[in-house]
Amino acid sequence: MEITELSKGLDTIWVVLTAAMILLMEGGFALLEAGFVRQKNAVSIIMKVFVDIAFGALIFYFFGFALMYGLDAGGFIGTTGFLLNGDLSHIQYNITHETYWLFQCAFVIAVISIVSGAVAERINFRAYILLTIAMTGFIYPLAGHWVWAVGGWLGKLGMIDFAGSAVIHALGGFSALAAAIFIGPRIGKFTAEGKSNIVPPSNLPLASVGAFILWFGWFGFNAGSTLSATNSSIGHIAVTTMLSAAAGGAACILFTMFRYKKADPPMVINGSLAGLVGITAGCAFVSDGVAILIGAVCGIAMVLVTELLESKGVDDPVGAFAVHGISGSLGTLAVGLFALPELTKSVGQGYYGLLYGGGWNLLGIQLLGLAIVSLWGFAITWLVLMLIKKFMPVRVSRDEEMIGLDVGIHGVPAYSQEHDFLDVDQLKGDKQG
Repeated sequence: MEITELSKGLDTIWVVLTAAMILLMEGGFALLEAGFVRQKNAVSIIMKVFVDIAFGALIFYFFGFALMYGLDAGGFIGTTGFLLNGDLSHIQYNITHETYWLFQCAFVIAVISIVSGAVAERINFRAYILLTIAMTGFIYPLAGHWVWAVGGWLGKLGMIDFAGSAVIHALGGFSALAAAIFIGPRIGKFTAEGKSNIVPPSNLPLASVGAFILWFGWFGFNAGSTLSATNSSIGHIAVTTMLSAAAGGAACILFTMFRYKKADPPMVINGSLAGLVGITAGCAFVSDGVAILIGAVCGIAMVLVTELLESKGVDDPVGAFAVHGISGSLGTLAVGLFALPELTKSVGQGYYGLLYGGGWNLLGIQLLGLAIVSLWGFAITWLVLMLIKKFMPVRVSRDEEMIGLDVGIHGVPAYSQEHDFLDVDQLKGDKQG
C-alpha cells in the first residue's frame, strides 16, 4: 500500500512539474513572436498569449476536456467530464483526473499559440478571443478525441502520436495557414507585382531566448507525456528530443550557409523548433539516429516551405505553418517508417515501421490520420473565421495596422522611451479590438 501511494505521489509530482514546464513555453511563444514582429506590435503579442492562457484554460475546463476525453460516443466525441464532473472512470492513470486535466490544459494552450503567430500584426483582438474559444473548446478537443481518447476512431485504428506532432502541431499549423490566408498579408509585405518585402524582426536576441525557453519546455512536452515518473523510457525520450532539435538547428545553419551564403538567424531559430516538432510524435518509438535524421529533414523542409509560402503571397510572420504544420506532418509520417518494433508493442495495434519490416499498415494509418486532422484544422478554422466576420471585423483597420496594434488597439507602446507623453484622450478614443 505504501509503495502504491508513493508511486502515485511521484507520478503526480512529475505530471504537475512537466505541465508547468509546458505552460512556461507560453513565455517562449511570447518572446519568440515579439522578437520576430515589429516593435510597434510587441504588446499585442503578449496580450494574445494571455488570451491563450486565460480563455484557453477556462474553456477547456468548462467543456473542452469533456469533448476530448469524456465517455466516447461513436469514436468521434466525448460526452462526460464537463467541469471535470461526471463519469471519467475510463481514464485510468496513476494520477487524479484533475492532475490529468492540468497536463492536457497546457497542451491545448500551446495549440492556439501556434495560430497566434501566423496572424500577428493584423488580427482584431476581439476576433482573436472568439477564435481562441473555438480552438480550445471545439476544434482541438475533437481532433484529440479521435487520436488519444479511449474509443477514438483513429486511435482504435492504431495511429501513433506520442506527444502531438499531428494532434497539436499539424492541427495548429494548418489552422494557422487557414487563418493567415483568410486574413491576408500585412500592408506592404508584398509589392503589386507579388514580390515579397523583408519585414525585419524587431529583436532577434529576444526571439532566440524565446526559442530556448520552448526548447526547455519541450522536455516536459515529450517526456511528460509518459504521465509516469517511473517510466523507463523517459531518458530515451529526452535524448531523442535533444538530438532532433540540435539536428534541425545544425541543418539550417549549413543549409542557409549554402543557399544564402550566410547562416540565417531566424531560419536557424525556427530550424531547431522544427526539429522539436518533428520528433514529438515518435520520440518514444524511434532510435537516436533516426531522431537526428527527422530533425535535419524537418529543418531543411522548413526553409523550403517558408520560401514557397512567400512566393505564393502567404504572410506568416513567425513561420508557424512551416515550423508546425510541415514538421508536424513529417514527424507523424516518420513514425510509420521508423518506429521500432520493440518500442511499439504496448501501443496501437502493435504496428511498427515500414523500414523495420512492419509493412504498410502503420504508415497508411499515420497518413490517414494526418490528412484527417490537417484538413479538419484548416477547414473548421476557415469556417469559424467566416462566422466571426459576420459579427465583427477579423482584421484591424488600416490606420490601426499602420500605427501599430500596441497603441492602436491596446493603448500603450511596448517601449515607453518612444514617447515623452501620451495623449490619454486619443488613446481611449477610437479604439477597436
